[in-house]
Amino acid sequence: MIDPVLNIDYEALAHDLDSLHRDAKKDLGVADLLHMKKMIFWGRICTVLGYGTAWLFPNPLSMLLMAQGATARWAIVAHHVLHGGLDKLPNTPKHLTRRGFASGMRRPLDWMDWIFPEAWRYEHSVFHHCHTNEPIDPDLVEQNVQALHTPNLPLFWRYLALFFFAFTWKLSYYAPNTFRVLYRSNQAKAQGKSGITMNHSFDYSYAEVFNIGSDEGRSFWLTCFFPYALYRFVFMPLIFFPFGTWAMFCVLINSLGAEMLHNLYTFFLIVPNHAGDDVHRFQRRITDRPEFYVRQILSSVNYSTGGDICDFLHGFANYQIEHHLWPDLPPRAYQKLQPKVKSICQKHGIPYIQEPLWKRCHKLIDIIVGKSRMINSFTLEKNQRLLTH
Repeated sequence: MIDPVLNIDYEALAHDLDSLHRDAKKDLGVADLLHMKKMIFWGRICTVLGYGTAWLFPNPLSMLLMAQGATARWAIVAHHVLHGGLDKLPNTPKHLTRRGFASGMRRPLDWMDWIFPEAWRYEHSVFHHCHTNEPIDPDLVEQNVQALHTPNLPLFWRYLALFFFAFTWKLSYYAPNTFRVLYRSNQAKAQGKSGITMNHSFDYSYAEVFNIGSDEGRSFWLTCFFPYALYRFVFMPLIFFPFGTWAMFCVLINSLGAEMLHNLYTFFLIVPNHAGDDVHRFQRRITDRPEFYVRQILSSVNYSTGGDICDFLHGFANYQIEHHLWPDLPPRAYQKLQPKVKSICQKHGIPYIQEPLWKRCHKLIDIIVGKSRMINSFTLEKNQRLLTH
């Protein structure tokens, strides 16, 4: 059988990447922890400056600063910490480890969000990373928007749906989706099943998770919706009560604006990482590590890179290929690994996609509205590789 993707020497590629990973782990140290603390500080400064000006009058600057702070808290801090990226670094405080971050009473301090931290860690780490762009991947964009591709739905309504979800996606998609994956997997395990498998496909109707009359719905509202809504839109404005009702009103308006900007920002920062007419999707599970490496490279996209400020503004989503190869590393490690991974990909003749964010957003939009399709392909299992090489 001829490899339908490329004539790649899977084992040689895996050997080079494994060697690079070993060297990267040896190089981890205090500098990586200090770098993460710097990113945390930058995000906190944005949040403080946002709220510090939000009480004066409704304004886009406060909204942007608050949105940037929230984005850093999710994309940089929660993302890498919940992957265990700092767990093995020396002197890492417990609240920056996978087990301690946003756990229990630490949730308001570390990451108060629509998304329940444990649900996101499970859905993202277990399903998305282990089954990237497979049918079981709950974040497979092209699969999730199939309802928009019905022939009788005008293009205008597809664009309208796209921007509705872009402005609301953490509440309308990510929070319920991650919560439902965790909830239904726990239910399946309680019944003696092995969670959600390829034969137990996801039901993409969100009616049940939003139904406050069901056990699943009540759990979602009490765990995700009410805690964040009360924190962001009631508690935070009330802090400004000493400055008067106008100040509280301004904080509320700026918080609502920041929420929409944060959704829009993260939607077009995160979703394009695995979508486009040059990105692959697959129909079966991975069989071994070499195939895993090939899949992660073919199904992931990087954006422009270049220093901490650029990477901070990209939420470190501009290192998606390196992150998907080795999700348990801290952000600073990806900065050093990126040119080396790119060189290895060029050596082995495997596409390494890196383009400016705006180009990837254009490709994402075309996928969502049905103007283009992803590459539906497959990679070779070990026994097939033995026959072809």
